[in-house]
Amino acid sequence: MTGSRDIDCVICGTCVADILVHPVPLAKPVGGGRLFQVDPIEVVTGGIVCNTGIAMRRLGMRVAAASLVGADAWADVVRTQLSAEGIDTTALEVDPTQATSTTAVLVDPGGERSFAHHVGAPQTLGLDFMQRHAALFARSRVALVGYVGLLPALEPVLAEALTMIRAAGCTVALETGGSGGALADLAPALPHVDVYVPSRDEAAQQTGLTDPRAIIDCYRGHGAAGIVGVKLGVEGTLLSPAPGAFVEIPCVPAPGSVVDTTGAGDSLLAGLLTGIIRGMPLEEAGLLGAATAACCVTGLGAVAGLRSLEETWKLACGVLNR
Repeated sequence: MTGSRDIDCVICGTCVADILVHPVPLAKPVGGGRLFQVDPIEVVTGGIVCNTGIAMRRLGMRVAAASLVGADAWADVVRTQLSAEGIDTTALEVDPTQATSTTAVLVDPGGERSFAHHVGAPQTLGLDFMQRHAALFARSRVALVGYVGLLPALEPVLAEALTMIRAAGCTVALETGGSGGALADLAPALPHVDVYVPSRDEAAQQTGLTDPRAIIDCYRGHGAAGIVGVKLGVEGTLLSPAPGAFVEIPCVPAPGSVVDTTGAGDSLLAGLLTGIIRGMPLEEAGLLGAATAACCVTGLGAVAGLRSLEETWKLACGVLNR
């Protein structure tokens, strides 16, 4: 891992203001013309920049955010929350032609959720944005870029953007969202990615495959040489540190009732990257990721349930020492 830099991870891509509505029945349509009671509606942050960024801060990492927001009140929500967590927001730019990305998150009583999403300003984030912030990447040990699938201006030039980041001495991690994006855009970028662990649904959309090992082999066939994996929900995570090598990471039991699964995948990635940055063996880093996700689902929204590194690692050790 690259040494002597003052930022552990710069997270570049989707940042969102989330409006949380709970509980909402999702098993059947609510129907038109109805009024139904919910808990107090909250406005929080979301998207990979906020979710993974805040999770990594709670785990003790030095984090910078790089994204685009609109000239609106939602941007103030995002900037204020990130700053309150100690995240560097100097690369959070305003695009006056776009609205801040927003999502209405509808959460059912069991914690499952559906999203009404407006992509907003991050859809204009492209290679020129990355080039403007080359100095920030040069200060960071890791750069996390996402979500592929929700960054239409960046995806066609993704390989060029990641090549530039790597040339600055950054380890590169990539994350997916939405549909996961097209393999045609992803494949040229994979040789420039050091960590790539999409969800099974997004990986299946990209590759047309459902078996996790076959998915990983597909990415290897397109030049992925770093850590590749697939997040498998309650089945855990399958990681591959090298061609033909696999590490199975189980789920870590939630340290409380499951309230909301929003942000669980982003939290898993936060723990995994934190472990990698700290030089942990891959199994331990994966378990730290699983434990971070386990904490995440105990709170409403993506960050309310997150805990410190010490508390989170205790959960991971409960699985590691079995």
